Amino acid sequence: MDSAKHAGDIAVAVSRTYGVETMFTLSGGHVFPLYDGAVHEKTRILDVRHEQSAVFAAEATARLTRQPGLAVLTAGPGVTNGVSGVATAHFNGSPVVVMGGRAPLSRWGSGALQEMDHPPLVEPITKLAFTASSAESIGQDVAMAFRSAIAPHRGPVFLDFYMDHLFAPVPEPAAESGAGADPEPLTPSPLEPDSDALAAIARLIAEAERPVLVLGSDVWMERAEEAARDFAEEYRLPVIPNGQGRGILPSGHELLVTRARGVAFGQADLVIVAGAPLDFRLGYGWFGGKNDLPLAKVVHLADAPSQIAEHIQPAGSAAGDLSLVFWGLSSACAEAKVSPTRYAPWLAKLSEADAAARSGDAELLSSDADPIHPMRIYGELNKVLADDAVIIGDGGDFVSYAGKYIEPIQPGCWLDPGPYGCLGTGLGYAIAARLARPSSQVVLLLGDGAAGFSLMDVDSLVRHNLPVVMICGNNGMWGLEKHPMQMLYGYDVAAELRPQTRYDQVVTALGGGGEMVTSPDELGPALRRAFDAGVPYLVNVITDPAVAYPRTTTGV
Repeated sequence: MDSAKHAGDIAVAVSRTYGVETMFTLSGGHVFPLYDGAVHEKTRILDVRHEQSAVFAAEATARLTRQPGLAVLTAGPGVTNGVSGVATAHFNGSPVVVMGGRAPLSRWGSGALQEMDHPPLVEPITKLAFTASSAESIGQDVAMAFRSAIAPHRGPVFLDFYMDHLFAPVPEPAAESGAGADPEPLTPSPLEPDSDALAAIARLIAEAERPVLVLGSDVWMERAEEAARDFAEEYRLPVIPNGQGRGILPSGHELLVTRARGVAFGQADLVIVAGAPLDFRLGYGWFGGKNDLPLAKVVHLADAPSQIAEHIQPAGSAAGDLSLVFWGLSSACAEAKVSPTRYAPWLAKLSEADAAARSGDAELLSSDADPIHPMRIYGELNKVLADDAVIIGDGGDFVSYAGKYIEPIQPGCWLDPGPYGCLGTGLGYAIAARLARPSSQVVLLLGDGAAGFSLMDVDSLVRHNLPVVMICGNNGMWGLEKHPMQMLYGYDVAAELRPQTRYDQVVTALGGGGEMVTSPDELGPALRRAFDAGVPYLVNVITDPAVAYPRTTTGV
């Protein structure tokens, strides 16, 4: 027993047992013992310029490594500045533990600096939000926080500590208590799906003529990508990815029909959605009905019963470990005598529609238009991306093009804000991606609006020697708002940004590199310089403000 240890040491030691290697933070006196603990436990401390970036970095760490992420926020404004990051982790189902400082218990109620009761603020957007009850309980409390964060359905947990408790010397807990420095972490047992539910779904698949399989982020987060791919290939099901489901079937795979999404969702008679909510990104779960066809039946597969859609009544559903779900469904389809050849005409139709859409894209992806068409950026970027490149999107219209025209080769290589749609995730995500994938290209795609939220954290990239390529689609406006307002009212307000703002010079002023591109023939060379620079580098591309992304939903 080491009597010299304090509660901060114990908190960090327990975090280490759950796979935490980096603590993301912005310095604050309320949490000094956690920093001291990180030094003692050889946990990397990466400090940022805004607390939201610390939480976003922890969230991206969780999404890329499939291990829990850790953010440490000082009391009061440190916590409130991180709330958008917590909410984003909540909507993305990301296992993040956010530790907060708290005014000392001995002064509580007296008006101490930044005295605030944080847990009620974040309770609606966390799986668990609580205050450690004593210095001696901190090891067990931290272990409980991590266990809750990683249990399906994953999500953020908030735990704060009274300042005097955190500084207090405490004996190191015995390893057998589950809260010491070297215990085996307690992980949840896989949830078995209901076999009768899988059999009923198999019968729906056997009866279908035009099925579509949607693979969402939780397939990746559940480590079920191989089981999902095997199931799709065994029964020859057309696949459309959603969120981090991108890359589970690599670009060019014969079953991947991303560019035929409209035809697939409009004419399907059965849509199987795995690991994604039936939210606005998927038409709230309403498919089919085009060309005088009936509405499609919907099957929802999720990692936990709480994630099965309740706003519609699926024709079938199953909850459980998604690898077990796909393996069980494969067996059930074999018993139901599902024939892969049954869907060949439908797959051929979607493949043809996909190929036609790609052919139609070619002209704009190589457009010589001046001002630059946003699609030309993606045409050039696709030429220089490596198979394991991590692509991060932070923006509205500009990043919507990325979702449509960049198809990862490998799973786990795509990050966007997810259904919460919070701008400003980009720099935190980029910090985490560079740490998680040190040998891969890391590309951050920023709208000029999104750049205003977090570009100061380029300083963090520079200070911590984290080279990242940033591409800013700069059309001098809030495009996602300007064009709809013009359509609705014939005018727009609060939608203008200054044209040709030199975001690249912001990056160079902070110690990185950058340049502005105004001509399409400059794009390719500029991107190559960015990848070769070895420093955080921003390519500031001035795009045509008259071009609006042709979206089919506003998300409401």
